[in-house]
Amino acid sequence: MLVRTLQSLQPLRRRGHEIIVVDGGSSDGTACEAATLADRVLHAQRGRAWQLHTGACAARGAILWFLHADTEPPPGADRLIQARLATGQGDWGWFDVRLTGSRWLLRCVAWLMNRRARLSGIATGDQGMFVRRAAYDRAGGFPPIPLMEDIALSRRLRRLGRPLPIAVRLTSSSRRWEKHGIVRTILTMWGLRLAYFLGVKPQVLARYYVVHRP
Repeated sequence: MLVRTLQSLQPLRRRGHEIIVVDGGSSDGTACEAATLADRVLHAQRGRAWQLHTGACAARGAILWFLHADTEPPPGADRLIQARLATGQGDWGWFDVRLTGSRWLLRCVAWLMNRRARLSGIATGDQGMFVRRAAYDRAGGFPPIPLMEDIALSRRLRRLGRPLPIAVRLTSSSRRWEKHGIVRTILTMWGLRLAYFLGVKPQVLARYYVVHRP
């Protein structure tokens, strides 16, 4: 999936944007595969929060865009981000998402994700969050927690200003839902998020997730 994602980002790279891949200790040749398709391949402690923050610290651009390895951007995503931020109405946002699977329930999952994000002002990593570097730094970046780092950063950024979602959809892999069961995955993730909003520490949630991972 990573190679396919990086290949889809090459037009952005040709337009002068920097692509950074942060590997969290994989043993499947990820770093080698990414070497020719990225400007830099970095290594960080395993865990998305640490990997994402490592990439952000190393990036030289004024706008940061965080994309998961199994997510493909829409054509011209960089121009869409720049145009959205150029409105001056905010400093961060995300894309709507579609899932790769053809099952109708997955379309419902994507719709709910998009609707929830717009109503709450809280995005998840699957939605390709983007942010001006200055706002990212003011918010303190991704907190060093083992789970819910995307929600934590969204909360921080929301306090700084309104988000600017982009209605164009990026494509995220439905592998997790299809492999472990759509309903089970939904219930597990919603339960974890509810517990987080109620104040359960991310470290406790992470231990539960390891045991009950969908």
